[in-house]
Amino acid sequence: MAGGRYCAVMTAQADRGRDLAGAYEVIHLGGEAAAIVPLAELRRLRAVERHASPEVLEDAEIEATLAAHDEWVGAGCPGALSHEEVMAELLGSNR
Repeated sequence: MAGGRYCAVMTAQADRGRDLAGAYEVIHLGGEAAAIVPLAELRRLRAVERHASPEVLEDAEIEATLAAHDEWVGAGCPGALSHEEVMAELLGSNR
């Protein structure tokens, strides 16, 4: 993929329910996106996390990672490195 940009596309799709970006106001702080959610929902989420099994928590982490990846791909893979940039990083800048 010479001269291209690295952007992996995963085919696994999890059922994520409602679109979170449309359900909450999203703000950007220090390069990170954050959602403004009602405190009641945050408290409920924390309670669910306390009572969830390790397997359920792992599945939720996987689903969240897939959702973030889908958003990244949908945004055109911002920050993706070109082939030349990756090769320079892997092989050292003096090659």
